[in-house]
Amino acid sequence: MEKFRQSMYDLIVQTSTNLPYDVRRAIRKAKERENAGTRAALSLATITQNIEMADDNVLPICQDTGMLTFEIKVPVGTNQLVLEESIYDAIRQATKDGKLRPNSVDSLTGENSGDNIGPGTPIIHFHQWEKDYIDARLIVKGGGCENKNIQYSLPMEIEGLGRAGRDLDGIRKCILHSVYQAQGQGCSAGFIGVGIGGDRISGYELAKKQLFRDVSDINENEKLQQLEDYILEKANTLGIGTMGFGGEATLLGCKIGVMNRLPASFFVSVAYNCWAFRRLGVELDANSGEIQGWLYQEGEKINFKEENEAAAKESQGDAREVVLQAPISEEQIRELKVGDVVVINGDLHTGRDAIHHYLMEHDAPIDLNGQIIYHCGPVMLKDTEGEWHVKAAGPTTSIREEPYQGDIMKKFGIRAVIGKGGMGPKTLKALEEHGGVYLNAIGGAAQYYADCIKKVDSVDLMEFGIPEAMWHLKVEGFRAIVTMDSHGNSLHQDVDKTSFERLELHKEKVFS
Repeated sequence: MEKFRQSMYDLIVQTSTNLPYDVRRAIRKAKERENAGTRAALSLATITQNIEMADDNVLPICQDTGMLTFEIKVPVGTNQLVLEESIYDAIRQATKDGKLRPNSVDSLTGENSGDNIGPGTPIIHFHQWEKDYIDARLIVKGGGCENKNIQYSLPMEIEGLGRAGRDLDGIRKCILHSVYQAQGQGCSAGFIGVGIGGDRISGYELAKKQLFRDVSDINENEKLQQLEDYILEKANTLGIGTMGFGGEATLLGCKIGVMNRLPASFFVSVAYNCWAFRRLGVELDANSGEIQGWLYQEGEKINFKEENEAAAKESQGDAREVVLQAPISEEQIRELKVGDVVVINGDLHTGRDAIHHYLMEHDAPIDLNGQIIYHCGPVMLKDTEGEWHVKAAGPTTSIREEPYQGDIMKKFGIRAVIGKGGMGPKTLKALEEHGGVYLNAIGGAAQYYADCIKKVDSVDLMEFGIPEAMWHLKVEGFRAIVTMDSHGNSLHQDVDKTSFERLELHKEKVFS
């Protein structure tokens, strides 16, 4: 098995940087469905540009390389302990090379291991089979979409859909609601895996395993295939759209599995995955560990390059474009309204969960008056001369900072916040009172935004680890859309309201 470690390294790198063919085809269908000149069309143009940049540069599609989950089938008698150590070595190397972000954090101390290895990370499931080769599959699932996983216990009342019983129609209601509740926070348009039955743990595991199915496959269970088709059709009538901006493409794939359960329990578990659906697989020689073939790479590989430039120009539409450079005045912010496209030049400062918690009780390491905070945990590499370079830098989900954001903006005079998925009523009220604005960047577009970052000035609070440190950056042409303004308007609130009204239309029983 001398080549197994290298094969696992190649699998990790390709999974992080090269979107599988079936996912590319699903995204192209979404682009064809979307109306030109809309915010959703602009988002999809950015997404497809990012896909090609990641592929060309062999760098992470999304900076949140998330939780690595391996599903590995081995011939009887294979030494799984040796394989596991080789996988650990491959992960350490991929992290060192900037193909993975260090994401393994001690839950009690907050300390980042720095190499993606720690108790519970990665997840490796070995299964024996009687074939003479190894089947190794990997899914890289980021925290933003992981946080939108949801589990239902039937019977129950579901908001907007009424009573969901222990039957196929109750399951239908659970799945529709799972798509609604994700909104743009899970980087829609997305994919879902659904597990029916089991206990709380095995139900979620079954749901995640559905994500290993090809987007175009046919469920062997006729009832579940009908349900998959139904969900895919009806979810795209909710109007949530790409990034939660509204639009025609909300769900790109739905796969459902079922297992037995206890008489007292009836769980419906949903694993939500973002558009950056990173999962690949390889078939390996059982003696050498060498790759014999790749999985999820059948058929045409969609190349978006030729259509990207024209689509980007077309999808700009009539949106007003405003250039901002910090320090920004309150007057400049008050002029911005929901729907404006903002282009940022100059200073940008990252800040995620640890930074926001820190700033509630401490002074900022720099003067933040009139500045812009970017909810981002980048992938960073240091060169031989000690200089830092940004390898991936898309936005993280902003709603986690809702308890802090308004207070911090007022305390330090921050005028703008960039993230994805929007924020809640406390932040919206603070934007109105203080004169601030929320800018939505395109989730998952880590290469697109990394290209806008021209220099790393410095970094503070590195004790929190690379993703959670405060990076001080110089940017050019950094585009985002105003989705919450200083006049009390929130696109996220509006889309949530209209999608809920459309959800209610599916209250009546469909499946017996």
